[in-house]
Amino acid sequence: MQSKWNIAARAGRWSARHRRTAIVGWLVFVVVAFAGGSLIGTNRLNDGQTSRIGESGRADAVLRDAFERNYAEQVLVQARAGATAADVRRGVADVIRRIRATGDAAAIRSPLDAAGAGQLSADGRSAIVAFEVKGTAGDGKGERIDRVDPLLAATAAAGRANPSLRIEQFGDASVQTAIEKSIAADFAKAQRLSLPITLAILIVAFGALAAAGIPVLLALSAVMATVGLVAIPSKIAPVDPAISEVILLVGMAVGVDYALFYLRREREERAAGRDAQAALEAAAATSGRSVLVSGLTVMTAMAGMYLTRESTFESFATGGIIVVAIAVLGSLTVLPAILSKLGDKVMKGRVPIIARRREQGGESRIWSAVLEPVLRHPAIAAAAAAAVLVALSIPALGMKTGSSGIDGLPQSLAVTKALKRAQAVFPGNGVPAQVVVQAPRIADPEVRGAIGRLERNARDSGLFGEPAQVDVNPAGTVAVVSLPIAAGDGTDDASNAALTTLRDRLVPQALGKVAGVTANVSGMTARSKDFNDHMRAHAPLVVAFVLAVAFVLLLVTFRSIVIPLKAIVLNMLSVGAAYGVLVLVFQQGRLESLLGFESTGVVEPWLPLFLFVVLFGISMDYQVFILSRIREAFDRGMRTQDAVAHGIRSTAGVVTSAAIVMVAVFGIFASLGILMLKEMGVGLAVAILVDATIVRAVLLPATMKLLGDWNWYLPRRLAWLPKGRRDHETASDPVRA
Repeated sequence: MQSKWNIAARAGRWSARHRRTAIVGWLVFVVVAFAGGSLIGTNRLNDGQTSRIGESGRADAVLRDAFERNYAEQVLVQARAGATAADVRRGVADVIRRIRATGDAAAIRSPLDAAGAGQLSADGRSAIVAFEVKGTAGDGKGERIDRVDPLLAATAAAGRANPSLRIEQFGDASVQTAIEKSIAADFAKAQRLSLPITLAILIVAFGALAAAGIPVLLALSAVMATVGLVAIPSKIAPVDPAISEVILLVGMAVGVDYALFYLRREREERAAGRDAQAALEAAAATSGRSVLVSGLTVMTAMAGMYLTRESTFESFATGGIIVVAIAVLGSLTVLPAILSKLGDKVMKGRVPIIARRREQGGESRIWSAVLEPVLRHPAIAAAAAAAVLVALSIPALGMKTGSSGIDGLPQSLAVTKALKRAQAVFPGNGVPAQVVVQAPRIADPEVRGAIGRLERNARDSGLFGEPAQVDVNPAGTVAVVSLPIAAGDGTDDASNAALTTLRDRLVPQALGKVAGVTANVSGMTARSKDFNDHMRAHAPLVVAFVLAVAFVLLLVTFRSIVIPLKAIVLNMLSVGAAYGVLVLVFQQGRLESLLGFESTGVVEPWLPLFLFVVLFGISMDYQVFILSRIREAFDRGMRTQDAVAHGIRSTAGVVTSAAIVMVAVFGIFASLGILMLKEMGVGLAVAILVDATIVRAVLLPATMKLLGDWNWYLPRRLAWLPKGRRDHETASDPVRA
């Protein structure tokens, strides 16, 4: 008799009986969600919305209220070999003339004027033309591109007209536009490669084109629906522009996994001789339930990102939770309806040899060969596997997080080259610290004198360069003192040390004793450091939340206190190994030539927490699926050792296929141009590979063999937990109404 707790089995049975309603309903839901979201429009954090974290967040909030700040742009005019300082001056005049003629530039500052003396190098061979892109304050991405493109065209025309000079534009608008185009091209490449790779792996897994296509279509439909639905919460809290990529990444991973687990179980039951209805109901009651538990665990992990109290992570959590929920819903409703409709036609488009092997069902021979020595010598196997994972994790103890800045951009981009050339001649010009000064009247002599004192002290410290610049808002109550950081590259230790000196010594000395004046420091360096500090402070809370809720979910699911504790330890080992590899590759610079990057000596500050959340959730898919099969065998009367062997062997094929899909897809990201995407791809791929091999094939069975029946230990005080497990009954008999 089916347990009333098995919602997945009841959903699968309803969908099979009302398959037309389920299939049509799903299609309507996806179309309406996607089209509705397109009509409503998704509110995204625009380029002018910066983080509200720490001191830089307070400064940026003042800037947003006090200024209609346009995007700042600069043009480097530099003499090539054989050119003279006079050529540079003529080039500067030509650039200014062309920039002004577009009608899209404001506040043009010439290096040839007295006020722009700091924009001309001592030898006169390099100069900076500074201006703002008119009307971009508060504009979205589309308006920015429309306004900056004519300016880029004008700069390019000046370069062609002055071949003896290097004339290159960079700045807020041009850099962001170039990065967005690069990311769009990278993700288009990832999508082009990921779909055929995923299909090829699933064809090998199932041996049939139809069966391989179903998980991909289900995952894609979940992604489409989520992209539309996320427009609704974005009206309350705008989402990060990268949310679509996160939805695609998470949605394809879990969507393919869930459909793969479900479909493979249905095929196994058919291969075991059960009729179509019984096979489908058994799959719904077993794999369907595992999908439900896995989905809840992944959504819990994603929800942990809300505790960061940071807008980007909060939007990632929203997108991740919605796409996982929809993938689970599709797996429990439309998938059984499709399988009921197709029956054995799901194996249409057979690949002869592979299909015949898959239809025989049974246990994996390869994993049987791996498992035998593990179960024969569990202590040795567990110790060896743990030693490998600990060795991989040790480098993580030296992890140093920080923004890669311009070094994280694709080095082939024109704006990247321009930024680096400008930095070499005018250190810190592209990444100034911004001291935001508030006063009743900035024009008061005492306030103006204090600001001048700050400029002099900053210059005399040797940590800040020229040109310093002071902008005052129309109300005369806020001044922004821009001080180019001459030390470091903007986000390294030297730049952070300069920032600390500015915040702790220079600002208090110059402004601290002026009545009614407050000052906060922002800028790229300040935002990077504040974000890093914020993540370090909030990460323990996120980790504790995810682990605690995952423990409770697994405790209730398996009615064991040992299983969730062990699952947490094993997953943390996978995460630790991924962290260690990130440090070895990206912080220490191993495999630079192979992956095509230059190490910045740091790991992106947002990545460790993001990886933990995503990896913990995804690895729980495997954990729940394997343990469910082991517990199912144990409940049917097998000894723990035999149940472990049976569970690992019978799930090895599907877990391996799911892992290969994700490793291949995540591995594609390692080939992309943006450094943070490379880091994300390598971290995810390594963790999934480690989790599906060393952890699931060696550590899990070895520790279960060593613990024996203690695996299922539940203290008497917890005996009140609901006894929702009846999956073993459905595996042997059809579910009856």
